[in-house]
Amino acid sequence: MQQLAPVEGEKEIEMAMEAGIDFHSVFFNSQLANMEFVNTLSSMYPGAELIEIDRDLFNRITYRETTGGLIAIVKTRPHRLEDIILPPNPLILIIEAVEKPGNLGAILRTADAAAIDAVVCCHLPTDIYNPNIIRSSLGTVFTVPLAIAENKETMEWLKTKGIRTYCTNLHKAADYDRQDYTGPSAIVVGTEATGVSSEWTEFADQNVKIPMLGKIDSMNVSVASAIMLYEARRQRGFS
Repeated sequence: MQQLAPVEGEKEIEMAMEAGIDFHSVFFNSQLANMEFVNTLSSMYPGAELIEIDRDLFNRITYRETTGGLIAIVKTRPHRLEDIILPPNPLILIIEAVEKPGNLGAILRTADAAAIDAVVCCHLPTDIYNPNIIRSSLGTVFTVPLAIAENKETMEWLKTKGIRTYCTNLHKAADYDRQDYTGPSAIVVGTEATGVSSEWTEFADQNVKIPMLGKIDSMNVSVASAIMLYEARRQRGFS
């Protein structure tokens, strides 16, 4: 059975193209769409069916208001750990049980911007091809090396690869900016409500915290991910 997902918007479709995703079909409205781009899709994916629909129907089937007159149906990938190809000194992000599509999408955008070598989603409670994730990630769900796995499977994979694990945690943790992320490293983040599970805090080589200087004791997981990843990237250099 083919696994398919809708991708709305020219930018998001461009990212899927860049990632080498296969296209099943494309729905468009000639009044709304960039027809030059539609013709490019037609020439690049001769096996994909192009279907023109009227404006009223197009507006009724779209998930969002700003689609650029295009909806592509793409063939999804399985996202297995064994398919991830790592460089000799990888930087990896582990996301545990983060359920809000907007947060997941924002994290993927950051991972793409910081050129993270892999993102592993553990106990993912939603479909990674949720239209809100595709939209909020601006299509980087297609460009970031991505795996979906269970905790134990991921831990064994990290052990096998010799990757040091840093787990975000408020309790009994060292300051995040006093760690050395220049070697093979994995950073683990979890939900704002419950944080990272005890499985990860017990497995981690080091639990780390981002100092909270105000009244609250947590921050948005996408923000925390960005802080952690860019500290690691700063230590490794931006070139």
